[in-house]
Parts: sequence; structure tokens; C-alpha cells
Amino acid sequence: MYASFFGFKENPFNLTPDPRYLYLSHYHKEALDHLLYGVNERKGFIAITGGIGTGKTTLCRAFLDQLDKSVKSALIFDSYISDLELLKAVDLEFGIDMKPGDLSKKDYIDALNHFLLDNFSKGGNALLLVDEAQNLSHSVLEQMRMLSNLETEREKLIQIILVGQPELKEVLAAPSLKQLDERITVRYNLSPLDYKDLKGYVEHRLVVAGNRGELKFSKNALKKIFAYSQGNPRRINAVCDRALLIAYAQEKHTVTRQMIQKAIEEIRGGTISGRTAGIFYKKGLGQAFFLILIIAAGLAGWTQRTNISQMFIKEPEVKTIIRTIHVPRRPTEPEKKVSNLFLDEQASLASLFNLINGGKKPKDLLTGEIHLDLVSLEVGPEYSMRFTRPYRIQLTRDLPHTLYLLVSKQTGNSCTIIDSEGKEQDVSKNFIQRNWGHYISWFFPYTDSDIDLKKGMSSPKVLEVQMILQKNGYQVKASGIFDELTLNEIKRLQKDFGLIADGIIGPKTRALLYLMG
Repeated sequence: MYASFFGFKENPFNLTPDPRYLYLSHYHKEALDHLLYGVNERKGFIAITGGIGTGKTTLCRAFLDQLDKSVKSALIFDSYISDLELLKAVDLEFGIDMKPGDLSKKDYIDALNHFLLDNFSKGGNALLLVDEAQNLSHSVLEQMRMLSNLETEREKLIQIILVGQPELKEVLAAPSLKQLDERITVRYNLSPLDYKDLKGYVEHRLVVAGNRGELKFSKNALKKIFAYSQGNPRRINAVCDRALLIAYAQEKHTVTRQMIQKAIEEIRGGTISGRTAGIFYKKGLGQAFFLILIIAAGLAGWTQRTNISQMFIKEPEVKTIIRTIHVPRRPTEPEKKVSNLFLDEQASLASLFNLINGGKKPKDLLTGEIHLDLVSLEVGPEYSMRFTRPYRIQLTRDLPHTLYLLVSKQTGNSCTIIDSEGKEQDVSKNFIQRNWGHYISWFFPYTDSDIDLKKGMSSPKVLEVQMILQKNGYQVKASGIFDELTLNEIKRLQKDFGLIADGIIGPKTRALLYLMG
């Protein structure tokens, strides 16, 4: 209902597990790393647990999208099955043809074993993923343990992932399942989002749905969302979806704390409040009446339908996103209209989005293969000339609303910034430093296949990182091998920019290297 009003191509807070909308918080990234490690290293059994609505199913779908084509997968979503039904479902998922007739468990296991051996001989891997595994009976879990016995002298022929609610840990702890529990070598419990991840989660879903800065959630609104949801993604989606309906009804582009409170009350009560319902009823009635007029006009040849329809439908006011901000006069650049250089939150985000890939939107962004994350970092102005991609600077000015400078490129001692009319303006490095507010932010494109880079790895991605480090004065050799020297220089980079100096190139460090690349 509200998608077109806010400029979305789809609802950003659907409850369906769409991998395009997966926001890789610290916990979700760790869970994904555990899954990839367990399967790629052929660890046999993997267990992923987490509370209701924490994003387990969405995470698993994103994980499956990242698997190599050589990995054959079987997915079981109905966990209320018998051990024989399990074997039938697994063979069916792997595409194993079974002769018709009354077949025994041994028949299904023999066919599966033949398939797995053939798949392994071709360099393939096989994966069985069971969702809602806490509902599995002990006999089915024991049958899975027996399936894990299908192996060569050195390798497991099938990797089994059990995904379930925290009760799964209690089920596996039963004495009768001790042998199975001891075979699970990779475990992870998925926690809800931290408060610091909440803003990123909401903004990520808005951007994927098509938002370009026109819509925003106030800080107090985000605090209220976290207090209600406690970081549970499903609850966040539910309250945000209802809040957007309320904002749409009020024709507002900022979601406030009051709207969130109202949304929470409506969710808990299960009904839409009288005033909101009245607005939707009037809108719906007007639109229905308008449709009737159009149909009648088409049948009767009535040529004045457009003028009449305007009596019943009030067009939403088109609001300007980018606008001039007037600020107190301070020492400024010669012959420059300084107030025209400062942008508000919405205008700066919209313009920053338009600068992605030099103004050309990556095609993969539309297909969901590439995601965007808005990254923020506290950094001093002495590092500003290292940045090669567009970013925005939060100003130091003491004003009622936060303002930004949007830097599109830098050369020598000058910077090119985007003004409120979308035009480029050249300013000096001193002007940037005078207005530096320590916090900067930028859009970082990433894919679901991105992994953390660590010491000992060797890949083109490592070589790319080393070349960026060299360009910025860090003493590394561009070999493509993550050696001890690279580890030490990554730690130095992380210390320089206030990151955790663990030497691991994770999401935050990758985003920084992207900005410097």
C-alpha cells in the first residue's frame, strides 16, 4: 500500500526470508562463517541455534546461495517426519531415482550411498540441511547419525546442518543421543541484533527496497524500536512495517518515536487505531470511487472524468529532498555561497547514493547480487586525503539539525564537494579541516560471498588489499599471500582508524579499504 508513496519497488519489511535483505550483523556474519567453514572443510555435523525470529532461515538461504555449484544440497523443512520419511525425502531432494514398490530403509540408504560416492568421485560435496530441527524425534536424529557414517577413509561424504531453536541443544543433550552430540564439531548460537546494529539493519532494508534517502527513522524512533524488539529481526520488521503505514497515512517521510509507539500499541492490540483506520478507509473509499468513475467514463464516453476525479482525490504533496540550508556566517571561502554547501541528512544520503560507481548504478545492485551498507567511522581530518571514493563529513557546527559536507573527489590540496543543487564546487583542504566533525560515512557495496581474510590465506582479494595498503604508505609486498608482514600492517591500519586491531579483514576493515582504494 505504501510502497509507491515512499518510492519503494517492494515492501522493505516483509517477514519472508529473502536473502537479499539479510543484514550481516556481527553475529550473523559469524554464523555464516561457521556454516561455510563446516561445509567447505567437510566437518560432518553442524548445529546452528537461535531464538524465534532471529533470522536463521534467512541466513540459511543466503548461505545456500553462496555454495559452489559442486555442492549438492537437500533441504528438509518438515521436521515432523519418521526416519523412513526422512530417507525418502533426502533421496528425492538429491534427485535419486528409486524403483516403484515397497522399499525398505536399506534400499534408500544404499541408493544414497551410491549417489554420494559417485558425487565424491567427481569432486563434489553433499549437504543435508534440516530446519526447525528441535522438532525431530530421537529416532530420526539417530538415523541422521547413521547417515554420517557414509564416508571414505579420509572424508565425510555428506555434511549435515541442524538448524533450530535453543531447545535443540536440550534435545541433543539427551543421553540416548550422546553419540550424535559428540559428532557435532561446529556449533553457533545466533544472538539478536545489538542496538548499534539496529540502525544499519533498518537502513539496509530501506536501501534494498529502493529508498534513496527520502525516508528516515529518527534516533528516538530507533531507540523505541530496540526497546520493543530487543534486537529480534522479526519484531523489528513487524513494528517498522506498521509504522510505515502510519507515516503513509499522515503523509510524512520521517518516522518518529510517536509513530513507533502507536505501531506497537496496534500490534499488541491486533487492530489499527480509529484515526488511522479512518484515514485508510477514506483513502480506500476515494480510490474505489475514483475507479468507478473512470470505468463509467470509459463506457459512456465522458470526457470530463479527470476534472471530476480531482474533486475526490487529493494528490500527495511532492516534497523537495535537496534544499538550501541557511547557517550562521563564519569565515568562508572567497566568492562562495557557503550555505549552499551544507546538506541535511536526507539530501546528503540521496546525493551520496547517486555518486555510487561514478553516478552509474551497478547493475547487480538491482538484481540483489550486490548490497549496500552505510558505514560510519570516527576519524581525524589528517587522514582525509587518503580517501578516493565519495563520502560525507558531519559538521562541527552547533545547530538544531546535523549538517554534512559531501565530498565527491580530492586532488592535492583541493576537494570537490556537491552542493544543495547537485553541482560540483571546489574548496580548499583548509575549508574541509575547519568544518571537520570527526565522523564520516559512506556507502560500501558488498556481496553475500565476501569472506573475512586472515593470515595464511592466498587469493586475488589479498593481492588487491596489499596494493591498496602500498598505495597508502603501508609496508607490504604485493604477493597475494596474507603473510606476517601483511598481518602487522593491517593491524597498524586498524589502529590508525580506531578499529579493533585483530589483523582480520572483516566487514569494517573491508569497507575502510574500499574507501581508500
